[in-house]
Amino acid sequence: MAGTIIVANRLPVSVELKDEGKFAIKESIGGLATGLKSVHAEKDSFWIGWSAIDADDLNAERKTVIDETLIKKHRCLPIYLDKEEIENFYYGYCNKTIWPLFHYFPNMTTWEHEHWESYLRVNRKFYKALEKHLRRDTTVWVHDYQLMLLPGMIRESHPNVKIGFFLHIPFPSYEIFRLLPMREEVLHGILGADLIGFHTYDYVRHFFSSTRRLLGYENSFGKISLGNRLAKVDAFPMGIDYERYNRAGKVGKIRENTHKLLDETSGKQIVLSVDRLDYTKGIPQRIKAFSKFLELNPQYVEKVHLIVIAAPSREEVDYYAELKREVEELVSEVNGRHGRIGWMPVWFFYQSFSFTELAALYRGSDVMLVTPLRDGMNLVVKEYIACRKDHRGVVILSETAGASSELSETIAVNPNDINAIADAIREALEMPIYQQLHRNKILHERLKRYTVKHWAKDFLHKLSENAFGALHTKTIWIHKESGIGIVNKFKSSKKRLLILDYDGTLTPLRQLPEMARPSKDLLQLLRRLGRNKNTTVLICSGRSRQDMQQWFGSLPVDLSAEHGIWIRSAGEKWVQHLVLKDDWKALIKPVIESYVDRTPKSFIEEKTLGLAWHYRRCEPDQAHVRLNELRDTLMEYIQNRNLCLLEGNKVLEVRDVNASKGNIVNLWLQKQHWDFVLCAGDDVTDEEMFKVLPSKAYSIKVGTESSDARYHVKDCAALLELLNHL
Repeated sequence: MAGTIIVANRLPVSVELKDEGKFAIKESIGGLATGLKSVHAEKDSFWIGWSAIDADDLNAERKTVIDETLIKKHRCLPIYLDKEEIENFYYGYCNKTIWPLFHYFPNMTTWEHEHWESYLRVNRKFYKALEKHLRRDTTVWVHDYQLMLLPGMIRESHPNVKIGFFLHIPFPSYEIFRLLPMREEVLHGILGADLIGFHTYDYVRHFFSSTRRLLGYENSFGKISLGNRLAKVDAFPMGIDYERYNRAGKVGKIRENTHKLLDETSGKQIVLSVDRLDYTKGIPQRIKAFSKFLELNPQYVEKVHLIVIAAPSREEVDYYAELKREVEELVSEVNGRHGRIGWMPVWFFYQSFSFTELAALYRGSDVMLVTPLRDGMNLVVKEYIACRKDHRGVVILSETAGASSELSETIAVNPNDINAIADAIREALEMPIYQQLHRNKILHERLKRYTVKHWAKDFLHKLSENAFGALHTKTIWIHKESGIGIVNKFKSSKKRLLILDYDGTLTPLRQLPEMARPSKDLLQLLRRLGRNKNTTVLICSGRSRQDMQQWFGSLPVDLSAEHGIWIRSAGEKWVQHLVLKDDWKALIKPVIESYVDRTPKSFIEEKTLGLAWHYRRCEPDQAHVRLNELRDTLMEYIQNRNLCLLEGNKVLEVRDVNASKGNIVNLWLQKQHWDFVLCAGDDVTDEEMFKVLPSKAYSIKVGTESSDARYHVKDCAALLELLNHL
């Protein structure tokens, strides 16, 4: 039925019940509804979500009419929740367990098993509504923390459907996430997706850490291997409808109290705070910081206002009612302490403002104060910047908001540091105009490029790309018939290229690298292949140039060592193909050596442009712990350097990103026109080779792991048998 199905907790429209069986439908202007408007507008797409109506308030006839209206006029399929589900699923598990925990408030998190059971049931309810519309070519995009189990439910019964999942809140660190009792079930649910998206790379790293430590799944190149498929995990920072905010003209029709606000603050500098009333937003800290600012800078008394707009949120949850009282008391206290006749320092509004009113306030404010204690992204800061067509205004932004990773031109603060926020307010109010213009011009260009529409398009493009690749990782095992076909093609061709990895491919992996010397039979096989007329053999290995020369130097084969840093054509001298800097070794080598000292039987191998930590002989459980620790540690060191981490079979290597087997294979492929290409490898480094091969090449993965190769063989012996037939 549908090409793309969007599934979210809420529909992009709201249904309001009226008397006498009537109802009204209004479009939402929220970030998600706006962002997916272009996707939803496609004729073969529709949206599944909660109608926000209590199912107990509807009779069958009224429900049927609402369903027909939503489906025909808005292409929306409503989900109805009853009172118990709203209480236990929405206000319970979603907002008393997941929301506080994922925002780093474990002290506010409740653990009720009946809430989990309701969460499970509601996710199944969404799945049942969705299932009847699934086809092989359907794309499903699931959104947010309310539906984290849904991708896994879809995958279980519809393995070929393209599934995307995006989390709009932070994904916490492993130490926080592990507190969740049903943590494995949640991870398995999310991993049902082909593409998993987060706002920032920090959340991606946290997700990788949790899946690795809790489920044992390793990741490489941003993908998690799940046996017969790969799940791609990446960061997609959500944007806004830049043009809509930037086009917001002069103040139109606004409410009387907003007119009064603008009139009474005229001539004063304005610090603006706009958020939902939520304990994650740090609103009390902002008010305290403004009070501290006035205390430290008395010259600003009667010259500046703080306007706090807090939209009502989850009023049924106890914490929110308590927070409202706290904020009101703080506002009263600050106004009582610093206020003067005719001047009230803090204006507090516990209400929602329309788009026009917000745009007016954005344009009239000198400083935007956005200091959440933790926020997945925070689009308010982007809205403010976009509205300032004059490129004026200063943003003070919490370093724990997702937007901070993009908007480095703002003033970054620790949201818990009251004094730092107070200092930032003064810095912002006194920032020269030329500096504001310079910063904001850069911010505008960035927001103009990566809009919310671009975000949606980018995600769906990556989903299509990854799902297509995932389907093609289902390789074919080489059996007698397919083996004969390869041999016959080899014999009938005129220009042949054989590309072979060494360790784990031509010889079994050994406890120590020096134990993997080639046998006489292997050397004889390679000599025979190399002497074969019109056949070029390239052994492409991560091993050192010295090993490769000692073992294969006398054979009529081409060689590549250390992932392509060194190359040698048969009978010629070695050439350093890549000349790169290695000054980074002095920084990273001591780090790896410290893990060698702490992990018995592990050792470090130094290459021309790489450092490898080998742990094949180590006690498995300890090695697994040390590997995770070292990986996380090295990730911090390689950031902003031209380095990458590469995991092979019981080895973790740091090397220059330019050293790649894929580059070398490309080099050999371009030497002449080959009508037969065969490439074999066994680990992650060999995937680089498989990805650059022509479509008609015979790519062979040694082992059972998921791969981009077309074929699989069980082990080295099976590959050697095939090569002997050649």
